[in-house]
Amino acid sequence: MSELRVFAVTGVGAIVDGDDIATIFYDALIAQGESLRDGDVVAVTSKIVAKAEGRVVAFDGSEGGKIALIEQESRRILRRRGGLRLTETHHGFICANAGIDLSNTDDNTAVLLPIDPDRSARRFRGDLMRRSGRDVAVIITDTFGRVWRQGVTDVAIGVAGLVPVLDLRGTTDANGRVLEATEVAVVDEIAATADLVLGKASNNPFAVIRGLRPEFFGEGSIRENLVRRAHDDLFR
Repeated sequence: MSELRVFAVTGVGAIVDGDDIATIFYDALIAQGESLRDGDVVAVTSKIVAKAEGRVVAFDGSEGGKIALIEQESRRILRRRGGLRLTETHHGFICANAGIDLSNTDDNTAVLLPIDPDRSARRFRGDLMRRSGRDVAVIITDTFGRVWRQGVTDVAIGVAGLVPVLDLRGTTDANGRVLEATEVAVVDEIAATADLVLGKASNNPFAVIRGLRPEFFGEGSIRENLVRRAHDDLFR
């Protein structure tokens, strides 16, 4: 792989509960003069998936209301600082405030994470493949902070048709040395790449990534293959 093409799909309007996001994406793609090809990856933001799945809830804007929502969406609270909570969600994600989104939402509402992002990705992929006749993969993305690093980046919280982690253990590097610990979170790399064309305030929730190597494609899930188990974590 020496070249990738990544482009946003524009012209997508507001998404509400019950919307068919596969049809919305595909119609916008065709209107843009593009089409899907075998081996394409479609990235969609978790907020759009959550809205279509009815994961928008009333929020009164109060600090107490925010904390109540965070606790509702958390398996446990790891750290507290002022109004910030570092949480483990019911999915097993470690993130700020249980991934609850209060930006770019209607007044007095909050957007929660999808209940099962891997399942949502599989459904979206199936709908796209039936609509297009092409063998594509899907990732659902969200913006997370990183421990010990400033700034945020997009990561994959749901996947279908891609290997979440490319295991290079047992292969050799350019100098012939055997790699003993290298596992590449390819879906997170793809999610971050997609965000470069989406931006945080563009209202473009879809991107297409084209040109990935065949070994990136396969079966797996974020929950089973990418979320680190507590017994493998030196800090829990």
